[in-house]
Amino acid sequence: MPPGLHVLLLRVFGRLPVQARRAVVRAITPSFTVGANCVIEREDGAILLVRQVYRSRWGLPGGLLERGEDPASTVTREVREEVGLEIEVVGEPAVVIDAETRRVDVVFRGRPRAAPPGELVPRSPEIVELRWYQPNDLPELQEEAAEALVTLARSATDDLAGRLRLPGGERGPAPR
Repeated sequence: MPPGLHVLLLRVFGRLPVQARRAVVRAITPSFTVGANCVIEREDGAILLVRQVYRSRWGLPGGLLERGEDPASTVTREVREEVGLEIEVVGEPAVVIDAETRRVDVVFRGRPRAAPPGELVPRSPEIVELRWYQPNDLPELQEEAAEALVTLARSATDDLAGRLRLPGGERGPAPR
């Protein structure tokens, strides 16, 4: 695009009402799905993983944001719906962006508000199995879950990063 035309279009864009500018931006930029996932840790350090009906590997509880919903509300709702646990979100979330699949995941750390029952039972038809795993003995993970754990561990300020060991022996990064 010639530079003069680009400047002219930007000036026209700047004079549009805010609603019209938003409509233009939404029409010409790629859209992404946004989800919220949670690494739920028990007092003994075990992490809760879920296996979904339509996936063979293990993942994190969570799901897509509903219109107008913030990520922290989404993750507490999804955990309650899928697992039946009330959780407390801990610290700041990490964000994972996958440009190829146009997906943004907001990854939280959480802990149960009360001691979890001895055995958790899936509360959603999309969850086949739930299980607590120690960070140094994780099963085969969904790619998104592995990436979320590594990203969260990189931003961790406590010992999660040092305890995390992915299948194949890869350890999480050292805490900063």
